[in-house]
Amino acid sequence: MSVRPGGAVVVSGASGDSGASDRSVGMRLALGVYLVTDTAMAGRHGLGLAAVVDAAVAGGATTVQLRDHDASPAALLAAAVELAAVIDGRALFLIDDRVDVVLAARLAGARVDGVHLGQSDLPVSAARTLLGPDAVIGLTANTPAHLTAVAALPEGTVDYLGVGVIRPTTTKPDHPEPLGIHGFAALAAASSLPCVAIGGIVEADVPGLVAAGAAGVAVVSAICASPDPRAAAARFAELRNEGAR
Repeated sequence: MSVRPGGAVVVSGASGDSGASDRSVGMRLALGVYLVTDTAMAGRHGLGLAAVVDAAVAGGATTVQLRDHDASPAALLAAAVELAAVIDGRALFLIDDRVDVVLAARLAGARVDGVHLGQSDLPVSAARTLLGPDAVIGLTANTPAHLTAVAALPEGTVDYLGVGVIRPTTTKPDHPEPLGIHGFAALAAASSLPCVAIGGIVEADVPGLVAAGAAGVAVVSAICASPDPRAAAARFAELRNEGAR
C-alpha cells in the first residue's frame, strides 16, 4: 500500500478482501493502528509530540490524527507542518476538526492527507468540496441515525467512520454513552464504510474489536502516555494483524 500526496490510498498485491475496491482495501489497511495525538501525554516522559509520533509510526501506527483542542490555530498549524515532516508519507496524516488548518498546512508545503470531523463540525460535503476527491475524510458516527445520514450522502463523501466510544475515556470528557464491543459490532455491521473503533481501547480489546469488524483501532493514551511508544504501537499492530488474518 502507498498513499499518494493528497491522500489517495494506493494498494498493490493481494488484499484478502475479495471484491472490495483498491481504495476501500487500502483504507482498511491504512486505518489498522490509528494514533490520535495528545500533546500533554506525549510530554509526560520528556519525549514530546514529534518524537512520540515518529516512534509510533516506526512501531506500526498506520494513521496519525493530530488532535489538540487547546492549541491556537497558529500552534496547530506549526504542529501539523512538523508532524507531516516527521511522518514523511509513512502513515496517513489527518487533522481533527480543522479543514482550515489542513488547507493552510498544504499551502505551506506539508503533506496532510485529510481531516477527521465530528458531528458538529463543518459538514462533510463542504469538507469534500474544499479538500478535493483525493483527500481522506473521516466522520464520527455512534448512532443508527448517523449511519442513515452518511448513507444518504453521495458515494465518496466520507471514507471511513470513527465509531465509539468503546469504553469511558478521560481523553474525551464529553463522550457519549460507551458502546462496548457489541455496540460497536452492531454499528459496523450496518455500514458499508470502514469503521475505526475509538475510545478507551486497551490491548485486550483489539482481538474482539477486529472480530467485530473494526477496520482499525484508534488509540490515544496507550501510545501517547507510554514511555516506549514504539513498542506500544508494535503491540497494537501485532494484535490487530493477528486478528485480521
